[in-house]
Amino acid sequence: MDRLLYVAMGGASEMLEAQAVISHNLANASTTGFRQDLHAFSSYLVQGPGYGTRVSVVGEQLGFDPRSGALQETGRALDVAVHGQGYLAVQAADGTEAYTRAGNLRVSAGGVLETATGLPVLGDGGPVTLPPFTQVGIGPDGTVSVVPEGLGAEALVQVARLRLVNPAQADLVKGADGLLRLREGGQAAPDAAVRIAGGTLESSNVNTAEALVEMIQVSRAFEMQVRLMNTAGETDAALQQLLSPA
Repeated sequence: MDRLLYVAMGGASEMLEAQAVISHNLANASTTGFRQDLHAFSSYLVQGPGYGTRVSVVGEQLGFDPRSGALQETGRALDVAVHGQGYLAVQAADGTEAYTRAGNLRVSAGGVLETATGLPVLGDGGPVTLPPFTQVGIGPDGTVSVVPEGLGAEALVQVARLRLVNPAQADLVKGADGLLRLREGGQAAPDAAVRIAGGTLESSNVNTAEALVEMIQVSRAFEMQVRLMNTAGETDAALQQLLSPA
């Protein structure tokens, strides 16, 4: 019965991992610019003595879904969404350059342009810092313009330009912090073709209906593996009783 238990236990373990991925996606269904994680299963023959009839399952992380989420107009000057392919460059907590589609930006007390989670947004010369202003705007090419305090609207000046990049999908890997980085490290080259829309945010690309259906399927598969383990235990107990001396 140990062989049956091994296969069933392996299957149940992989189902739990899949549930964790799906739950994470669902938890971020309303997170701005979120890219859902992809997960799949494959089968392999269990090696060992006897016939090659035991097949186990192994889960595979397939990276993230690159499809864009829906665009929603907010009218807020510091909300931006990337049109089509491309990413905003930010400085991650470890100091490395990372990429995101979350464009709900804000300005810190020190004038640093940040993401909603407090990560500095990068421009051509490093983190973007704004002087005291009464009005701010971000153009389609990422130019950041402000009206300095004490001046009229005619005094609109460009103070920075967002670092917009568009590395190949295969070159990106998603980290535990939800940010994307180059698989081999380093920094992606700026891409002048990337365009953004002001006063707009991109929603998560998680399809909640599909995710819920997938969660139900994985839950049922987990229950089946548990039933197999219970069956193995019952069969083993019955065999012990048959073989025990009277």
